[in-house]
Amino acid sequence: MKRVFKKALLGALTVGILAGCASEEDTIVMAPLPQVDSQFTPSSEWSASIGGGVGQYFSKLSPVVANDMLFVASRDGLVKALDPENGKAIWQVDLEQDVIARLSGGITAAYENLYIGSENGEVIALDQETGEVLWRVAVGGEVLAKPVADSGLIIVNTSRGTLIALDESTGEQRWALSTEVPNLTLRGDSTPTAIGGGVFWGTANGRLAAAIVDRGQLIWQQPIGTPKGATEIDRLVDVDASPIVLGGTLFTVGYNGQLIAIDLRSANPIWKRNYSSANDLATDGSRVFVITEKDHIVAVDARSGTELWENSKLEHRQLTAPVIIDNYLVVGDTLGYLHWLDRSTGEFVSQQYVDDSGFAVGPTLLSDGYVITTRNGDVKKLTINE
Repeated sequence: MKRVFKKALLGALTVGILAGCASEEDTIVMAPLPQVDSQFTPSSEWSASIGGGVGQYFSKLSPVVANDMLFVASRDGLVKALDPENGKAIWQVDLEQDVIARLSGGITAAYENLYIGSENGEVIALDQETGEVLWRVAVGGEVLAKPVADSGLIIVNTSRGTLIALDESTGEQRWALSTEVPNLTLRGDSTPTAIGGGVFWGTANGRLAAAIVDRGQLIWQQPIGTPKGATEIDRLVDVDASPIVLGGTLFTVGYNGQLIAIDLRSANPIWKRNYSSANDLATDGSRVFVITEKDHIVAVDARSGTELWENSKLEHRQLTAPVIIDNYLVVGDTLGYLHWLDRSTGEFVSQQYVDDSGFAVGPTLLSDGYVITTRNGDVKKLTINE
């Protein structure tokens, strides 16, 4: 098995990590639901549907807002533009052709278009106003991570370890960079981050890579994790998190690796801390929030890397990446609960049950509320009543 799911059995009370890839069994027990005295209950503004959603597949299709429209997609190829005020469909298009579209890497809104990747190894461009398919090109590997737009390019990170830049208007390949992919990796890839003429992304061999956007020249690689141990699973390192940038500092984290802060000018580490994660990070400007491989939620000081708090009460509940809404840090779990934490203390402030299909992605922030999407395709706009 060359590629494996980090979280394989969604919705079960016990899960086996990397089952079938090792001789030993590693059973992990999900923490019971914490008892929370909710300080507020969100109000539902509207609800809609995006087909069958992503089901129990890996696909992470977060909605995106652009041009006063909310764009949502399902794994089987249905894409909709919704009015964020009332949830009504403005347009919809079905991208399924001879086979299921298997959308997974998206949605990105840029250049008045939408860009979505797929497990079929395609990148597809749609017109934001009409949903018309502008182009679809093969890139030679699964696109599990969201594309990034910069300098007239659409940059995608494929499962074969190739970072590819496509022309935003035609889909023509401008450049490609390849990195080593070990035999055993996590199911997932790092969404690139582009800033200041550079693009930064995590690799399956445990590194953070940097390249010049306009010509695809690799400029440096920084180890985030070092393979250790006697078995392939023990030696598994992977950087699937999307790097985040605060000022002149870049932050990323690796599975069986570290949380690291890197000075963008020198490419030297500022500090390193021993946290293992395959989830994206979040930041409020002074703190960096991490979901560890055990689903512990941790806040560290962005300047020093000092741990400020840790909440371990959601252990192994298969959490989404964290999202910041107002003064709260929000995560969804595999059993369909949203958990709200105080960003300063890590204490629970609210909890809501939404849907037993669970969450693949966290909420999407709107100007007057937020949108949640469940695995079975329910789309809801909510507001907080405190």
